[in-house]
Amino acid sequence: MECITWFAPILPGKLDEWKALDAEMNGPRREEHARSRKRMGVTREVASLVQTPEGDFVSLFHEAEDLAKAFQTLATSEDPYDVWFREHLVNVHGLTAEMLQGPIPATLFFDYRDAG
Repeated sequence: MECITWFAPILPGKLDEWKALDAEMNGPRREEHARSRKRMGVTREVASLVQTPEGDFVSLFHEAEDLAKAFQTLATSEDPYDVWFREHLVNVHGLTAEMLQGPIPATLFFDYRDAG
């Protein structure tokens, strides 16, 4: 299983839109989101809001058997939910489908796990 933590900027003036997106994913579109992540092979996804003097960011944690394949699936899917989600990635974070098809957006340096 692969995992990665990475940051995505929340573009200036887009915090309320990000919060609305989060509410949609956790509310009326929760089942669609779960199906999307299952198609991607994502077994865990965590998003945390990080507010700094430099601006707002989302700290993301993703876990999947193959992260590159997971992001590729999201980038190319024609499923209506995935298309809707990608539109929000562009509007809120400035992330394009092309960016999702490139290298994983972070490099894992340390991963402690309790062996017990």
